[in-house]
Amino acid sequence: MNDADSCRCDDMAARILRFCEAHDVKIVAAESLTGGLLADAFVRVPGASRVFLGSAVTYDIRAKASILGVDRGLLEREGAVHPEVARQMAASVAGLYGQPEYADRVIGLSTTGVAGPGPDGDKPAGLVYVGVRIPAAISPDGVPSVTAYELHLTGGREEVRRGAVFSLVQIVSHFTGDMQE
Repeated sequence: MNDADSCRCDDMAARILRFCEAHDVKIVAAESLTGGLLADAFVRVPGASRVFLGSAVTYDIRAKASILGVDRGLLEREGAVHPEVARQMAASVAGLYGQPEYADRVIGLSTTGVAGPGPDGDKPAGLVYVGVRIPAAISPDGVPSVTAYELHLTGGREEVRRGAVFSLVQIVSHFTGDMQE
């Protein structure tokens, strides 16, 4: 991610936070390969604490199961780099940080993938899955949804990690932008 993309990421994160505040929605993250960079994209914005609740960095595969509750069998069969893992991480972190006073008003985000420099088994460097859990409160049809997106990023380890954050913020920005129209 270059300087222009970094500025765009900051702008998108600020818009997402404003959307969340205007709609009384919170946002949380479950991070693996990004190791806190996704949280940083939000907390760099002044006032983020009004809606950003936190991030669970579960880099270890066992932590994904024990802390987030990702299905152990899935992790054993597929490993951590899988769309269903991203979906479960996004849904689980929303529940982990959700409080009774938030009801169903927590957006959950997740990142999992191979940053590199080389492949992880049969999964190439740059293969990333990001998850987005949209609560019923802001869903167009009033039903919560959890979606995983597959990314194929290029570059070195840091470029892949930053590209994953930029891509996920872009995905959420499109969703929240569509909701404002």
